[in-house]
Amino acid sequence: MAAVTAAMVKELRSATDAPMMDCKKVLVEADGDMAKATELLKERGIAKAAKKADRVAAEGLAGIVIADDFSKASVIEVNSETDFVAQNEGFQNLVKNSAKEVFNNNPADVAAFMASDFGADFTAQVIKIGEKIEVRRFATLEADATTALNGYIHSNNRIAVIITAKCDSEKTAEGMRATLKQVAMHASAMKPTTLSYKDFDADYVASETIGRIEVIKKENEELSRLKKPLKNVPQYISMSQLSEEVLAKAEADIKADLAAQGKPEKIWDKIVPGSLARFISDNTTLDKEQALLDQNYVLDEKLTVAQAIDAAAKALGGTAAITEFVRLEVGEGIEKAVDDFAAEVAAQMG
Repeated sequence: MAAVTAAMVKELRSATDAPMMDCKKVLVEADGDMAKATELLKERGIAKAAKKADRVAAEGLAGIVIADDFSKASVIEVNSETDFVAQNEGFQNLVKNSAKEVFNNNPADVAAFMASDFGADFTAQVIKIGEKIEVRRFATLEADATTALNGYIHSNNRIAVIITAKCDSEKTAEGMRATLKQVAMHASAMKPTTLSYKDFDADYVASETIGRIEVIKKENEELSRLKKPLKNVPQYISMSQLSEEVLAKAEADIKADLAAQGKPEKIWDKIVPGSLARFISDNTTLDKEQALLDQNYVLDEKLTVAQAIDAAAKALGGTAAITEFVRLEVGEGIEKAVDDFAAEVAAQMG
């Protein structure tokens, strides 16, 4: 049996960051074979990592890579259990390198990512860090010569956005990149979940309508008790519900109200458009909250994002329309488990 020296233990510890006693133990088992000892550590590290699988990894960082010629961009979310680990330089480098792996090799999904050579290195780094760490999701967008592309990652590295817009020419595409970065910044703050109201499922809109109306009714009960002005209770919440018939009825109701007020019919055409616009605004709250193109643009709230894109393209002498965006926010939608220690003790005593 080969003698295991302090220098060998130090070398293995330096290469793997494993505890010193573990390094010595596997070196003895491997009869001094450094490669075999390293494999033993990896195997046991993976086993230890498996024991962490029931923990919730809801902290972490996002990563982004954008090609120098703006032809491609990738974003990734890597989760950790604690914010402390997310601030670790080793973890930060792991996220950056993971984003590069997605950008360079286009893995089909997380399983393919983890099955790659880089995935093996990722697992080895997780062992070193010693906490449950996992790739949650990633995405890549690509752009041809007439498609503008850009992205943004927030200063806390927890929100990353990439976005594309189809343009009429290469000149317009190049000129739109700066605007797209601003829209990506808008998306990071305003949290859109879809591109347009046209993407909403009808059942989802119907359910949200009922829920939102009930919430406003309950709020109005409290406002009434406090003798404060009541909130308007909308009939609808999305443009997808405002059919031609609904808009025609709204316009007829506006005109009937003007007649009841005794307003001369000759001035109705100056009043009706504004009143109808307010009706649409009051009845499209879901779109403004969740659909990127329909949100009020943070840099000019008089415009929607779609209108801001139109205006920017027109200023360049062309046309553009956002076609796709991806927004990743670390931990979004992950529910952290709450330990019920009383129930746990009771179960053990029972």
